[in-house]
Amino acid sequence: MDFQDYKDVWVFIEEKDGVIAPVSLELLGAGRKLADKRGSELAGVLIGENIKHLTSTLFEYGADIVYVYDQPIFKHYRTESFMKALLHCSNKYKPEIILYGATSTGKDLASAVATDLPTGLTADTTELDVEEDTGLLLASRPAFGGNIMATILCKKYRPQMATVRAKVMKALAPVQGRKGTVIEEHIDLAEEDIRTKVLEIVKETTKKVRIDEADIIVAGGKGLGSAEGFQLIHRLAETLGGVVGASRDVVEAGWVAHAHQVGQTGVTVTPKIYFAIGISGAIQHIVGMKNAGLIIAINNDSEAAIFEACHYGIVGDAFEIVPILIEGFKNALTREEVSHVREV
Repeated sequence: MDFQDYKDVWVFIEEKDGVIAPVSLELLGAGRKLADKRGSELAGVLIGENIKHLTSTLFEYGADIVYVYDQPIFKHYRTESFMKALLHCSNKYKPEIILYGATSTGKDLASAVATDLPTGLTADTTELDVEEDTGLLLASRPAFGGNIMATILCKKYRPQMATVRAKVMKALAPVQGRKGTVIEEHIDLAEEDIRTKVLEIVKETTKKVRIDEADIIVAGGKGLGSAEGFQLIHRLAETLGGVVGASRDVVEAGWVAHAHQVGQTGVTVTPKIYFAIGISGAIQHIVGMKNAGLIIAINNDSEAAIFEACHYGIVGDAFEIVPILIEGFKNALTREEVSHVREV
């Protein structure tokens, strides 16, 4: 396959109700680094209805070009319609790399596009790089149950594609007023050409645990011994006004719901403070929390891998250490409240 015609790094821009998904802005930051390394341009592909006004935001976050498909048929995401638009754009402009968020939409679209082009697709990537000379995308992700990191290459086909987990990349600081090129595209696609119809959209009203939005996460692992022992995590989280997190082993043991799981098969988080208590530090867990602002680990095994990923580590029995922390935090918070009252 001749790769000479393939150039530029693309990001599929996911939007809903006129709001750009944060993961798309994160991918523009990652894509900017790849494009600069290759000496190419960074493009966003924006598909929807009444979405042209979003292009200015994409330029501010690093895009040089935005390909826009703004048609009523793209009002709601459907695999077939969005796939046809992205295939049309890819076949016309031939990108070297396409990145998607590893969301339900991104995964669905990327797999459909990869099958039709055809090309390779690396799923749930947590690290990205590119070879400056060859243009080979180095897409890395945990493998074999999270025990190793595997770097996957697509040597024989273009474009190279990957879905990337939210929160593992960082968006660039927006540059107000930054400009770029808008390329408006159009495909002849009628509603009767699409097999899937959107009859109704029902929004969930029940409140779910969103640990990816928490500033403080207290996470526990199998080192706590039992579901009863895991209650220590709940107590510390409640004291700090934080959210409970967990390792995969804890979730599989049924001590806490899957919504609390941090890691490759759970949620990627970037809190200001992350407590890892009784967690050994498997790669699949580390990739889900390594970008936290401050990581504090407590484990009775001084050789535990978690100590290589934390900012502060305490070697000892969690059942002795955590109650001391809870009492200390309660006293500190009480003094702060009293001080605040006096100041008022």
